[in-house]
Amino acid sequence: MRYLLDTDHISALQRRSGSDFKNLAARISQLPAADFGLSIISFHEQILGAHNFINRARTRVDVIRGYTLLLETLQGFSAAPVLQLDAEAIAIFNELREQRVRVSTMDLRIASIALSRNLVLLTRNISDFEKVPGLALENWTV
Repeated sequence: MRYLLDTDHISALQRRSGSDFKNLAARISQLPAADFGLSIISFHEQILGAHNFINRARTRVDVIRGYTLLLETLQGFSAAPVLQLDAEAIAIFNELREQRVRVSTMDLRIASIALSRNLVLLTRNISDFEKVPGLALENWTV
């Protein structure tokens, strides 16, 4: 494994349309699937997003769409390697917190997983993640 997809790259793939999707899909198709992983943190973020969508649903169509999103998230993450926030990653997370790295908690957890496994994080959120020392970043949606 060489790359960890941030939640924004996963979302671009799920949309299956637009220039972000086309650029990202083209780059990914050039490498073996084994080069890519997802994080349990991104799964958590996506489940929260689907949950919020379902809770805000006002019509039957919206409820169906929310549960479709939830199912697609489950299926997508079931088909790929999902990396956990293990003891090494949490130790890195705690060190970064002690250093007062100003990144959201979820993003810092994703960054910690990438750092603990020496992976390149694929993200559009370069401006936030570049605050994390030593984190390799690339944006494949451009």
